[in-house]
Amino acid sequence: MSNAAQQHRTPASTTNSWATGGLVFAGVLMLVEGILGIFQGIAAIAEDDVYTRFGDYVFKFNLTGWGWIHLALGIVLFITGFGLLKESSWARGLGIGLAALSIIANFMFLPYQPIWALVLIAIGIFVIWSLSTVEPDGKI
Repeated sequence: MSNAAQQHRTPASTTNSWATGGLVFAGVLMLVEGILGIFQGIAAIAEDDVYTRFGDYVFKFNLTGWGWIHLALGIVLFITGFGLLKESSWARGLGIGLAALSIIANFMFLPYQPIWALVLIAIGIFVIWSLSTVEPDGKI
């Protein structure tokens, strides 16, 4: 192979290895986000006093309702993150959808925990980017 051909191939392989590393990191982030969502949901279900109440907000869910939403979403995120680490074919598409759903849920949760919700929104954006940039080759 000529030197010019090797130089032409190098950026593509570097980008691919970076995206693969991002994919593993996205799986770990989904596991962590799932665990934290489970804890967030349990805290909201167990004690309404853990989070500060904000009068009449546009979204009409009480804190117990938010707790159940975060608990269910956390469990499914954890399972999907585990599937990504095991390179399951179903986990990539489901991961993109769940990350988008998590972004929406955390956007609606902004009045209760604004900084925490913004951090989880940023994680969700990275997960979507990472899962959508991996080239499909039969394996994740």
